[in-house]
This record gives sequence, C-alpha cells and structure tokens, in this order.
Amino acid sequence: MANELEVKIKEIIQRTYNVKSFRVEVGREIDFQAGQFLQVALKTEPELQRYLSISSAPSENGYIEFTKKLTESNFSKILNNLEVGEYVKIKYPFGNFTLDEGTEKIAFISGGIGITPIRSICKFVVDKNIGTDMVLIYANRTINDIAFREDFDQMQKQYPKVKVVHVLSEPSGELISRAGRVNSQVIKEDIPDYLERRFYLCGPPSMVEAMKKILELELVLPKENIITENFIGY
Repeated sequence: MANELEVKIKEIIQRTYNVKSFRVEVGREIDFQAGQFLQVALKTEPELQRYLSISSAPSENGYIEFTKKLTESNFSKILNNLEVGEYVKIKYPFGNFTLDEGTEKIAFISGGIGITPIRSICKFVVDKNIGTDMVLIYANRTINDIAFREDFDQMQKQYPKVKVVHVLSEPSGELISRAGRVNSQVIKEDIPDYLERRFYLCGPPSMVEAMKKILELELVLPKENIITENFIGY
C-alpha cells in the first residue's frame, strides 16, 4: 500500500546545469526499496503530477530525495522555482527496478537522468556493505551532463567492488572516459564477465530498447538476467 504525504522541502541540490535534486522531510520510517519511484504533485497545481525515481537510498535517514531533469514543461518550471520550506505531495513507493541482495554480480547501463534509481541502489549497497560486485556504464553527451559524479567517485573510493565507466559523446580531458556510444564491444571490454551478471538498464526508452537488443541478440544474455526501467521522469 502506497504512503501519501504532504512533505516539506528541506534541501535543494543543483546536480548539473539542468538537473536538480529535492530532499523532503519524512517523519516516519523510510519505507521503500532502493531503485523504486514516487509520484510528486505540486501544491499550487495539484493536477500537475510526475512519477520520478527516488535518488536517495533507504540507508540515508531523515529524508527522501527525488531528482529531475528540468525541461520547458509547466511541471518543471514550477518545480524549479520552489524553495526550501515549501511543500509538495508525494505518493510512494512504486516499481520493481530493485536489488536482489542475493545476486553476487550486477551491472548497470544508464543514460542521462536514468541514473537516479541506480544511484539509490549503489548507495544502498555501499552504505550497508552488502558485498555485491557492481559495474556501471554511464553514457552522457558531455562531462557537464553527468549527474551524481562526485557521489560515484566517493563510492568507488569507499567500496572496492564498484567500478564506474563513463561514455561520452563529446569526451573531455578532465575525465577518463570512453568516446562514442555504448555497444557490445564496450560491454565486453569493461564487463568481461557479463554472462555472470544481472543487468539493470535505465534511461530514455530508445536507449533501453537498444541496450536490451545488444544484450539479448549480440551477447546472448538470458532474458531473466535483464531488468529494465524506461525512464519516465522527464
């Protein structure tokens, strides 16, 4: 059963030039699984609602964080103008893009703002020191489009079983990354044990579909080892 709460914004974090995270206070025990999403409704325009992934982990106490790429939509414009101390309505949790703690090795392929539920899962594994071996291939256009870059840098320092590979359409000398797009060769080289892993795919629907085809048809992964989330939080 979903929780419905009116919650106060306690912190707003600018993640990139067009991505913001909103942390809202929750007085009760945080009841969701890493990787799930919520519904956000704006108090001033209650008919404006969006489903957004929860970017915080259940191990981060006192708040729930959702993150959105800010576009020209009315919802984005109002959300972008909200300030700390204002209220929104949330309904959660939803979704099955969640961690099976019994899986020893997992891999993530993500693009753009599709990183949000993956950040939640990775942070939870690191905080709880679960022991899961994780590899993330994260595709973006430029270095400035990478959300949660500092978080993933910190996780790699803290937790030896996580590896992050950045793939950029327009590479930068500031960051070690691959140039171009994610394809079967990239996956083979950066995840040589790919047949032993469960894959989580999250990003724009066209990207998720393309990655699924590569995994199933070119790399011959069993369908049950591929979990997808067509990212709807734009």
